Amino acid sequence: GDIIALAGVECDSGVTFTDGKHRVTCSSMFVPEAVMSLSVSAGREDQARLQKALRRFQREDPTFRVEVIQETSETIISGMGELHLEIYCERMKREYKVETLETGEPKVNYRETVTQKATFEYLHKRQTGGRGQYGKVMGFFEPIPEEQQTGNADGIEFVSRLTGNEIPPNYVPAIEKGFRTATTKGLLTGNPLIHMRCVLEDGQAHEVDSSSEAFQAAAQGAFDNFYNDAGPVVLEPLMSVAVSFPSEFQAAALQTMNGREGSIQNTSAVSGDTTLVEAIVPLRRMFGYSSELRSVTQGQGEFSMEFSRYESMPSAKQDEHIAEYRKKLYEHRK
Repeated sequence: GDIIALAGVECDSGVTFTDGKHRVTCSSMFVPEAVMSLSVSAGREDQARLQKALRRFQREDPTFRVEVIQETSETIISGMGELHLEIYCERMKREYKVETLETGEPKVNYRETVTQKATFEYLHKRQTGGRGQYGKVMGFFEPIPEEQQTGNADGIEFVSRLTGNEIPPNYVPAIEKGFRTATTKGLLTGNPLIHMRCVLEDGQAHEVDSSSEAFQAAAQGAFDNFYNDAGPVVLEPLMSVAVSFPSEFQAAALQTMNGREGSIQNTSAVSGDTTLVEAIVPLRRMFGYSSELRSVTQGQGEFSMEFSRYESMPSAKQDEHIAEYRKKLYEHRK
């Protein structure tokens, strides 16, 4: 169990070093899903330094993610919270001299899921001048029970229960691809789905017009037309928050938690006159909390937080997000 330090080693987080004689590796660390994102950009003269910083940060921190949105060419960084991303932005400026760095507004990473079983039957049929397209899929969507959700990387399961040869086996991967592509963008808010199972039970193929593309389109069509029958809801990330402060500020500190829709789990006295409060708080309510906590504790309060779970949003907040998403879609179509 010795802890040592090596300088100048080029490696990623989680790599196992041995003496070269033993081919072993330590089990990989648990990497929680990123819960907050923001866009970053820099001037042309700083682009090389920005990209170098992003590559380095990804290698050293598995919870730091980088994505480029193809439609807008935006670079999006994601991590475990507001402070997490602020630190990396500060490092880009200080260590990598990205003087022109600009950041967008932080964005909470919401998700969608289904709450009930819904059957689907969808035929994709298109006839053009040449070869047509034909693919029919039948089955159902259902929520994955909580006890079966572990070890499910992207939160989506595809199950084929085909018994006959109505759909040739070589088309099944295309149907799975169609469903998985569809679930990357839910119809309520445009966020990815989690904890949903797609079960294929039956279908139909045409000996001439069927193709992988046709069945992929059929799967997308089944999702688009029957998703609302499965009772979709919007999920938000809840954070486990631990706040410590001098006991004399307990009333004010607890009020900061209650005012942010926090659910107090435990309050305990630790060393001396210090109090520790543990709570579950929606991430959307944690913006600017460090400033508020310092204000009510005369700069002596501290807090830490980590991702706990995804849970359904309050209906009023969910309706707000759905309306906002539909407004964006409408403006984009104009």
